[in-house]
Amino acid sequence: MTKIDASKEFIQDLAEILSENQLTEIEVEGKETRIRVVREAAPVNVVAQTPAAAAPMAASAPAPAAPAPAADSTPAASDPADHPGCVKSPMVGTAYMAPSPEASNFVSVGSKVSEGDPLMIVEAMKVMNNIPAPKAGTVKEILVNNSDPVEYGQPLMIIE
Repeated sequence: MTKIDASKEFIQDLAEILSENQLTEIEVEGKETRIRVVREAAPVNVVAQTPAAAAPMAASAPAPAAPAPAADSTPAASDPADHPGCVKSPMVGTAYMAPSPEASNFVSVGSKVSEGDPLMIVEAMKVMNNIPAPKAGTVKEILVNNSDPVEYGQPLMIIE
């Protein structure tokens, strides 16, 4: 382990990372120091259960090529991240579409959402983080499946 600079500036930097990435907790540990910064989040009714062990993932087939647009149609955006209604993952973790394995999904394609409504949960380091709707609209596309690993900035869904 390395030595950690426990200065006020370092702790403020950790707090900024928390806010910028909508995290509720961050912890850094070194040889002689352990720093844990926790932000109180809005209450979310989530039943945290340990997911059942996942079956080994089979090699996925390559994604089919996008169809070429017709000459008289406007080209569709090829990258969902470029869509103005794209909701991106604020962290690395595992996406869960429902608050518990027995519960129904927070949203589905066609669901109407208001700003702040829960869309899904991203579990990061055993912390369940609610992913709220950044704006009101209709869920047009869900780009991840339940229990999929997600990366920081990965498109999760499209809201129009």
